[in-house]
Amino acid sequence: MKHFFTNKVKAALIIAVLLTAILAVIGNLTGKTLPETLVQSILTPLRTGASSLTYQAQRFYDYIFRYEALEAENIALKEQLAQMEDAAREADSVSRENDRLRALLELKKANEDFDLVDGYIIARNSQDWNSSFTVNRGADEGITSGMCVISANGEVVGLVSEVGSNYCVVKTVLDPSLRISATIFSSGTGGIVQGGYSSGNQQLLRMDNLPSTAVVVNGDQVVTAGSTIYPRNLILGYAVDAGKTETGAAMYALLKPAADIARLEQVFIITNFGAE
Repeated sequence: MKHFFTNKVKAALIIAVLLTAILAVIGNLTGKTLPETLVQSILTPLRTGASSLTYQAQRFYDYIFRYEALEAENIALKEQLAQMEDAAREADSVSRENDRLRALLELKKANEDFDLVDGYIIARNSQDWNSSFTVNRGADEGITSGMCVISANGEVVGLVSEVGSNYCVVKTVLDPSLRISATIFSSGTGGIVQGGYSSGNQQLLRMDNLPSTAVVVNGDQVVTAGSTIYPRNLILGYAVDAGKTETGAAMYALLKPAADIARLEQVFIITNFGAE
């Protein structure tokens, strides 16, 4: 009998007794029975885990709901921004149209003898943006080749070079093939203006055949001298530089075109003008 209980059995019995005693004490303190205490001990970790899972699920739900709300708000804001941008573009277009109409009114007042046909640029030369473009007016509106084209401010834009029934091609003053008789407005000194490609200044005009004694000041206005094609005193450009030719027998001047060719949207074709 001395060895009936092994050390392991003894230890297990001691632990069981102690555990029973502890649970009994806890039961007395909490007012719960031993089985209730055991169940509570087992369920407490499970309840804690379930509570944590519920909290995490609630947070995830709130995140998804908030994300969807923010996404809907973002879409609404983008739509409002697009509407505002459309309104701004429309207002800008209306403003530009009003500016053109006012300029046209002043142009007609200043040139009552001009018969004008207005048109919009619908295409540009793909190889050279500024040398020529196509306008949505043609033979049906009385347009013929060789007619002068001006801006709403009365600046020379170029010459009609090709005509279809409902379109025409305009060769601009920057094209070197155009040669226009002109004068320096302040002095009356005459010369010939053409596109300045030959001098490497593609965005400038060049006025040649000026006398060697000519005085050219930066900012001098250069206007048409008048011909059967170009009415007198239309603005061609403004002097930005001048110099002697290689032989020294004459002078030349470089001009900034008065018309902003690259930004033009609308032009006016002079179909007829009174002779002076």
